Amino acid sequence: MKRQLGIYLHIPFCVRKCRYCDFLSFPADADIRERYVQRLILEIRSFAQHSAEIFRDTGNESDLPDSADSTKPGRPEWVVPSIFIGGGTPSVLSADQIRRILDAVRSSFTVEEDAEVTMECNPGTDTDFGALLDAGINRISLGIQSDDNRMLALLGRIHTWEEAVMTVDKVRRAGFTNLNTDLIFSLPGQTLQQWRQTLQRTVSVLNPEHISAYSLIIEEGTPFYDLYHAEDERRAQGGAVCLLPDEDTEREMYWETERFLDKMGYERYEISNYARRGYRSVHNTGYWTRREYAGFGIGAASQIGSFRYKNTDDLETYLNKGEQRIPAVRGEKLFFPVLEEKILLSAEDARSEAMFLGLRMKEGVNLEYFAARYGESAQKVWPGLLQKLEAQGLLCHEKNRIRLTDRGTDLSNYVFSMFLQ
Repeated sequence: MKRQLGIYLHIPFCVRKCRYCDFLSFPADADIRERYVQRLILEIRSFAQHSAEIFRDTGNESDLPDSADSTKPGRPEWVVPSIFIGGGTPSVLSADQIRRILDAVRSSFTVEEDAEVTMECNPGTDTDFGALLDAGINRISLGIQSDDNRMLALLGRIHTWEEAVMTVDKVRRAGFTNLNTDLIFSLPGQTLQQWRQTLQRTVSVLNPEHISAYSLIIEEGTPFYDLYHAEDERRAQGGAVCLLPDEDTEREMYWETERFLDKMGYERYEISNYARRGYRSVHNTGYWTRREYAGFGIGAASQIGSFRYKNTDDLETYLNKGEQRIPAVRGEKLFFPVLEEKILLSAEDARSEAMFLGLRMKEGVNLEYFAARYGESAQKVWPGLLQKLEAQGLLCHEKNRIRLTDRGTDLSNYVFSMFLQ
């Protein structure tokens, strides 16, 4: 029986790291980028042809789908409904490099004819969108972030709003009909009115099919973290006032996003994601519903059955280690990257993930499906907890579903943590 497998391809390169970014990304020259592409292609092909080798020492080979082709031992019968090329800034690669990577995926896996194939792009890079469309990309995700050039400069972005508008025009003229734009709110000094303007201009000028809107999080290890910790110290000593919006303003920005986008024909289907009818992200929905996925490239994670692993995040290790030869396949050169993490998930882990990931979706968790897939009802797994959260006004039970209330959405991290205890 065929099983669905989402594929994620990590391209860690970027022109310049943004001040708020804690993703695995960095600049690299053309030679390093090409070596990485070659390694990525080898990893894809090795995994597809000999996945069983990865699982051999886990005692968990049964998690792999059976191969329907006895001439290709170890090649599972997966079907791929979505491919996501993320980063970093994947658009720093050439269209030919992207095509070669996608050709490796298609020759290694059964990719559905109408599979969603997304690529993240930066408006500040010179991108041949027509060539990307020809290579098989059918969904573009643009990191717009703001319509305010002062805010963009503060964030460390390499583009202006005007360049973003021109990039969207290029995307449309190339023939793309599925566009996502990423936006960030609760920026330093940002007011509710300024955020409303960002939403209005995004819809009226860019007219994307999908919008991802995130609140700025100050992550440790970023320039913003250093800046605002120093700012907090100065404020404690009676110095400058921190310009980040307060929590009440941040939450008002969040709910204004849903109110405005709902009027414009966008449905909030996940905590931070909004789509016009028929344009929900297939790939990201797979994560929230615990579909199996394989990640390729440095730092990429995979989940197959109850097995999860994460590739090394060290570029030098990825480029220079991990090759091996398997005599049973006549010395064919294979590449399995050095793993940073390898975990066998318990049944309890899987149930907890299913609940807190499913609750990210606005429609929540189907209790009948949960019981059928995980072998026990949610009420039995967490006796009393669902009723407690419902009594607190954080969850609501409608028909055979449970979902977050508005108050539960505001306190979602607390709700999710309750399923991890």
